[in-house]
Amino acid sequence: MLLEVQDLTKHYRIARGGILNRATDVLKAVDGVSFHVAAGETLGLVGESGSGKSTVGQMLLLQTLPTSGSVVFDGESQEYLRRNFRKSLMGKMQVVFQDPYDSLNPKMRVADIVAEPLRNLGGKSREEIVEAVGVVIEKVGLRREDLRKFPHQFSGGQRQRIGVARAISVNPKFIVLDEPVSALDVSVQAQIVNLLVEIKREFQIAYLFISHNLAIVEHIADRVAVMYLGKIVEVLGSGDLHHRAVHPYTRALIAAVPLPDPRNVKFDTVLKGEIPSAMRLPAGCRFNARCEHAQQRCFQDEPVLEDLGEGHHVACHFRLTIARG
Repeated sequence: MLLEVQDLTKHYRIARGGILNRATDVLKAVDGVSFHVAAGETLGLVGESGSGKSTVGQMLLLQTLPTSGSVVFDGESQEYLRRNFRKSLMGKMQVVFQDPYDSLNPKMRVADIVAEPLRNLGGKSREEIVEAVGVVIEKVGLRREDLRKFPHQFSGGQRQRIGVARAISVNPKFIVLDEPVSALDVSVQAQIVNLLVEIKREFQIAYLFISHNLAIVEHIADRVAVMYLGKIVEVLGSGDLHHRAVHPYTRALIAAVPLPDPRNVKFDTVLKGEIPSAMRLPAGCRFNARCEHAQQRCFQDEPVLEDLGEGHHVACHFRLTIARG
């Protein structure tokens, strides 16, 4: 297994009433998340804003250190990766950020932006770096002449192609894609998603595709992990979403995806209200206040993620009743 995550948590202590007040609240951004990603696989991580999915990506990239839990990447623990960042992580794991306007240095030419990971990693001559940069810029649908330009000379979609080129320049095994198309127009989103699919197929790169858009995730992912308020509530194959999804939250996300023919809607679950604060977690199931199936047990006992077979896991007390219905 390329990536194994076990009971990963990230808790923040928030001062209550100002910096001089020592009383604190705990914000549980990620609260016991476990999943795995195989080599060459794409795992989609979906959920509303505030669910903790981007925090998971930041912890994998060592941009944020976890409060507890373990991460093993390519056979190495996160502690080892921290000590040997350049050798063991930089050349194997990369990231494509959400905003193609803020993620590229406006003062650097495209050639230098794409070459930066290669230079930081070391081991290649100047001539080898120049050639590698030329190859990857063509892989993402741009021209070698574009390498002389600055980011402001490109559209949003072209800037994201540059971000993808930077990520694949070191031939990584794994890329964290943190909402990589949410800032783009719909027509451009499809182009970038198709580009990512082609790159995955050619280079056999594994992805963690973070998004709130289930329709896009369904198109690119092999499996989907649905996250709600710091927890994963369901994991299943992307091809199983419309006929095997059980958790009411997953069904609500599916029902919210617009379809050309409304008669083809599989689930009619309506998502009501807003996601609660991660500092004021409800007792029992975290989705209970928004769930049409909630009963007394849901307000007392927190459900655990259980295996339903064939790679399908769900955390819901009434999963079997919902599945039959």
